[in-house]
Amino acid sequence: MYKVFIVDDEPFIIEGLYDIVDWAKLGMEIVGHAENGLKALERLKQLPVDILITDISMPQMNGLDLIRSAREVHPNLKVIVLSGYDEFAYLKEGMALGIENYLLKPINLEEFQATLKTAIDKLNESKVMLNEHSIRILRDNIMHRWIRRQIGSAEFRERADLLGISLNQPYAMVALLRPERPANELFDAALRIIAGQTWIVPFRDMDGDIVLLYNFDDPGQGKERADNIHRLLIEGLQSFKPVRISVGSVEETEGQAPESYSNAKKAQEYFMVFEDRNIICFEELESTGKQMKAGVSVDWAEYAKLLMARNREAMLQRIEEDFERLSRMEGVTPDDLHISAMEWIVRFKMQFKEIRHSEEPGLFKDSLVRIRSAGSIGELIGVLKEVADKTMESLDHDLKSPVVQQVLNNIHTSYNEDLSLKTLGSLYNIHPVYLGQLFHKEVGESFTEYINRYRIEKAKEQLRTTYQKVHEIARSVGYWETGYFYKQFKKYVGVSPTEFKGLSSE
Repeated sequence: MYKVFIVDDEPFIIEGLYDIVDWAKLGMEIVGHAENGLKALERLKQLPVDILITDISMPQMNGLDLIRSAREVHPNLKVIVLSGYDEFAYLKEGMALGIENYLLKPINLEEFQATLKTAIDKLNESKVMLNEHSIRILRDNIMHRWIRRQIGSAEFRERADLLGISLNQPYAMVALLRPERPANELFDAALRIIAGQTWIVPFRDMDGDIVLLYNFDDPGQGKERADNIHRLLIEGLQSFKPVRISVGSVEETEGQAPESYSNAKKAQEYFMVFEDRNIICFEELESTGKQMKAGVSVDWAEYAKLLMARNREAMLQRIEEDFERLSRMEGVTPDDLHISAMEWIVRFKMQFKEIRHSEEPGLFKDSLVRIRSAGSIGELIGVLKEVADKTMESLDHDLKSPVVQQVLNNIHTSYNEDLSLKTLGSLYNIHPVYLGQLFHKEVGESFTEYINRYRIEKAKEQLRTTYQKVHEIARSVGYWETGYFYKQFKKYVGVSPTEFKGLSSE
């Protein structure tokens, strides 16, 4: 059922719209209303909405400004304008924003219903266009963004509803399968085994791991059911050996599920330590003391910053100070220190992969062998320093990499496509934040500034040399939201695209 939101500063108009149409018969429901644009925008940030019906002339924020802002929250929003003003300027700007219709008050019921049906047809077409492969890619993308806290709740709910993703139970737990053969084959096989299990949301993340998100109402029963699924997977995926499943913690679905994902990621790295196991649970690592006893006293975020900045001196000093402090703690045994050192190696490996989006398994695996055989605190510290040093050295090589030139080539040849540091980072196996830093260092401006400037230059060429409409040019250079194109054009050129086109033709 498609969701409708109404905005009008006249209460009787809103009341009339509730009654004038049999919304349920059309397959629609009114999910809310507001008397001005500002209040509407706040509500739209919290609600999944398919169709916006709005007045133009309203206090605080007019309808046109509302449409621009609402499209940032709901890019595929269908909009119908109701207005008491038969003004060409309003109509022209509304059409530039891609509205479905501009209807004058009092509303012609027949025309209004026809417009609603047209909007529904377009929404239906957009769903039909999503074939199975596209849906899988979109599910992977939306779930990866959600589990990494990279998407707002309103946008997620809108996308989840479109893609049939349901997370309506209070608790969540994540399990990961890391394929050693092509991920598609393992993913397809895993999907066959869990077919019909609607409480499981399967997807693949940007690292290539297969993610199973369990959603349940009872933590104890949920974990037990998940354990049964894991046994089925281990048994059913024997042709893909080794199959290794790491399990995160049980968390509240709303807001805390990413913690379970992060913990499952960390548990996955411990297969490097426990090579004979096929399932590792994060909570078991904690309860059996396989994590560092004093892990809470180590600022891992600071280590990540030092690694990203490649601050060798500060990094090596911090390792020595922290590890010596641990060794002096009361009751710490040699086994505890070896386990602590392994924790450091796991953390370095995770951070390296987070930055580079790739691995150098030999570097970290060899260090684990040396950790196990180390006979003194000095040896343990020496191994950790060497790993840190080699990790930063490997990251240093990226500064001499042609990757930034490849990104520039991508921009110059595909500027009209949906380019982002995230997609390009995935393409070149580099973390998007790290890629952004490299780009800014070598080019002298941010990725966003560069691509916007390049697109605007291409738009200027077309405005001077073609008879295309402004919204057509906006799309041809990579801006699907005309309002955003106007904003960027004026920022870089100083005048609007329409004014520039007029000046160019004089």
